[in-house]
Amino acid sequence: MDTTVDKKTSLKGAEFLVKESTPYDVFTPEDFNEEQRMIKEMAEQFVEKEVTPVLDRLDKLEEGLMPSLLDKAGEQGLLGASFPEAYGGLGKDFVTATIINEALGSGHSFSVAMAAHTGIGSLPILYFGTEAQKQKYIPKLASGEMKGAYALTEPNSGSDALSAKTTAKLSDDGKYYLLNGQKCWITNSGFADVFTVFAKIDGDKFTGFIVDKDTPGFTLGAEEHKMGIKGSSTRQIYFQDAKVPAENVLGDIGKGHLIAFNILNIGRLKLCAAALGACKKTITNVVNYAITREQFKQPIANFGAIKHKLAEMSIRTWMAESSLFRTAQLIEQQEQELLAAGKPFNEAVLGAAEEYAVECAMLKVNGSEVLDYVVDEGVQIHGGNGFSDEYVISKAYRDARINRIFEGTNEINRLLTLDMTLKRAMKGKLDLMTPAMNVMKELMSIPDFGSDDETPFSKEKKLILSLKKAILLVAGAAAQKLMARLETEQELLMNIADMAIETFTAESGLLRLLKMVDTQGESAAALQADMVRTYLTDAADRIHKYGKDAINSFAEGDEQRMMLLGLKRFTKTEPFNTKDARRRIADKLIAENRYIW
Repeated sequence: MDTTVDKKTSLKGAEFLVKESTPYDVFTPEDFNEEQRMIKEMAEQFVEKEVTPVLDRLDKLEEGLMPSLLDKAGEQGLLGASFPEAYGGLGKDFVTATIINEALGSGHSFSVAMAAHTGIGSLPILYFGTEAQKQKYIPKLASGEMKGAYALTEPNSGSDALSAKTTAKLSDDGKYYLLNGQKCWITNSGFADVFTVFAKIDGDKFTGFIVDKDTPGFTLGAEEHKMGIKGSSTRQIYFQDAKVPAENVLGDIGKGHLIAFNILNIGRLKLCAAALGACKKTITNVVNYAITREQFKQPIANFGAIKHKLAEMSIRTWMAESSLFRTAQLIEQQEQELLAAGKPFNEAVLGAAEEYAVECAMLKVNGSEVLDYVVDEGVQIHGGNGFSDEYVISKAYRDARINRIFEGTNEINRLLTLDMTLKRAMKGKLDLMTPAMNVMKELMSIPDFGSDDETPFSKEKKLILSLKKAILLVAGAAAQKLMARLETEQELLMNIADMAIETFTAESGLLRLLKMVDTQGESAAALQADMVRTYLTDAADRIHKYGKDAINSFAEGDEQRMMLLGLKRFTKTEPFNTKDARRRIADKLIAENRYIW
């Protein structure tokens, strides 16, 4: 493994597995500039003042309410923040756009409508549209004058998007495409003005189209009754010889998959950001409740079982946030490099997101599952009250569940994590073979029983390197043993993906901590050190379990025993009192009566 790093480096996609980073390499929330902090505060205040007071009305799908909120967001520049100024946007960088997504993430159904509009509802046109298409639609989408939606999913094509049945046939005069078929689960469909729709020309050319709501032959179904995000307009849409002008073809004919899949890379990161915004708001609500709810003549916040939950909710949120902004900055840096190399705006943004598609997939899985953990424990802390609609935690619980399905299911994203990593290796973009072979050689050598390195957090740094070796051990052996059959072993692939997600998250948190220690001193970052050490202690155990399950699924005999011993070596941790660490974290939350990090 390459452990030589410059003071400032920029990892390529999935390189975190085989290269070490330094605190200088990562961007953290502590690095936000004054403008970014102001924008974050403005977005949070927008949710608090405009959205939170009308959540019940939104859930009843009060006509015109959601579009009016999007209009107000547009007036404050929140809709077009990341769009170029040439098309009516503010031209903010990718990190700032991520900050806005996180800040608006606590808005329940509004957050979904907002993300759908600014993301999948607008970006396909911005990135793949002709200049005429962009001039026609993007300024109005940026201001909120027009609302956007995205129509990919069909009743029989969800994760397998390319099996869509909707067809498009060019009219005899060549002026229109006639679309026939249906789409389902279309967010914002009840009020959207423009839809990005995917259909097959001549039965096989999967292609994107821009479809206006008043297109003849285009109709809407009734609003869906959903488990959660009830305020989000979700309808089926139907095409019966819908006449779409030929100039509304989006991108190249037969290349619709490039639109669909590239947009998802950005959407996955933004979903993680929104989920973390929801986590922070939920933790604050739950802390408030735990302080005011009394049982056995004292606040339940005093009890160790509750402190454990409050601390763990915060630890997972802080660690996931660390990996989010680390990745956002990597994408921003790559975008700037591509722009400097002469790439047009759309190719630079999409190319940067594609470079870090592995990281975006991991973020999506982790962010959505951290939120699910937070709201689940939030309900538990509320007890019976958590099951009542009178408490917002029940809404948070229902609304969170969709995130593990949105933007590609978490199962698909786990499978993609390893699939895309191996493809990068096969294309020569990532050297996995050399580090994996070095790990196997290390297994045959005498173990390193200690180190004289007594620098701060040296043991944590060493553990991160060892966890990466554990991944390379399992993934390398599985690829060598199973070869082409590996892609059919989904359980194994997901085990390795979980090892990678845990390690990337742990490393990101540690790097953030080290940067804080370097700039603020150890005492100022004491609670963050508790978070990182607690997470690392537990993550190593989880990684050992994932690795053991994986090894047992394909190896046997002496090979199996050797690999299990190696896995145990690479996931060994130093003793750490996680109980007291969690209590210190929880006590700070309780003293401040909110999520403070």
